[in-house]
Amino acid sequence: MTRIRKEVSRTRFSTNVDKKLLEILDELSKETKIPKSKLVDTALEMLFEKYQIGGE
Repeated sequence: MTRIRKEVSRTRFSTNVDKKLLEILDELSKETKIPKSKLVDTALEMLFEKYQIGGE
């Protein structure tokens, strides 16, 4: 069976974070049912806005 691939707009990366921050992220994801990747996207967007980087 041939798999049809969609265009991908996401990429995987790895980093180290404070354990408590990761616990809070896990809890928030469970409570809101928003994937952690989407929450991290939002956090990065807010960080870039704070530093006025990467406007569209």
